[in-house]
Amino acid sequence: MLQSLIFDMDGTLFQTDKILELSLDDAFNHLKSRNLWNGPTPIEKYREIMGVPLPVVWEALLPNHSNEIREQTDAFFLERLIENIRKGKGALYPNVKATFSFLIENNCSIYIASNGLPEYLSSIVKYYNLDRWVTETFSIQQIKSMDKSDLVKAIIQKYNIKNAAVVGDRLSDIKAAKENGLVAIGCKFDFSKDEELAQADIVIDNLIQLQTVLLDIKEPESTVF
Repeated sequence: MLQSLIFDMDGTLFQTDKILELSLDDAFNHLKSRNLWNGPTPIEKYREIMGVPLPVVWEALLPNHSNEIREQTDAFFLERLIENIRKGKGALYPNVKATFSFLIENNCSIYIASNGLPEYLSSIVKYYNLDRWVTETFSIQQIKSMDKSDLVKAIIQKYNIKNAAVVGDRLSDIKAAKENGLVAIGCKFDFSKDEELAQADIVIDNLIQLQTVLLDIKEPESTVF
């Protein structure tokens, strides 16, 4: 069995869609109140780019706005996300805790590598008590390049990881695994895309399947469950 698993957060462990639209609506209604936005909240456009760092998100959603407005919107959006988490409006995906317990029982260490901001990640970890199992949670903000492959590399170096997999729902997770010589496990969840998952070594549609597939991993090979 693998020594470690490195998990993405949004769309892999945390059902971001449960608070995404609420928080994004809040952010764009705030822009409307300042006469800085007209029309509906661009939720579908956000879903298309889900998984990229937030500065990239605001460049895409607010292409005609200044960096100052983007930064203000980002800060407001983060506040609303955290508040909705604290109110219990979000949720983990099914079997996160059961899977984490299984991994720890089998001497597999757990890390989180996310494009989310540290305060946001911390609020999820704290609300769901994930630090019972997770060794450390890493944010893309800790890496100058803002590249997930570099973030995973930093985790590998810090903890001297030799035999591991990255578990995530988007291409950035799969690339982070491949570029660091790790197994890429794709999650066919809410924000995933089939053309991206096709590049993973293994694809699952429920985290509980990790309990089975991890016992059989020897070297990467395409498998769909």
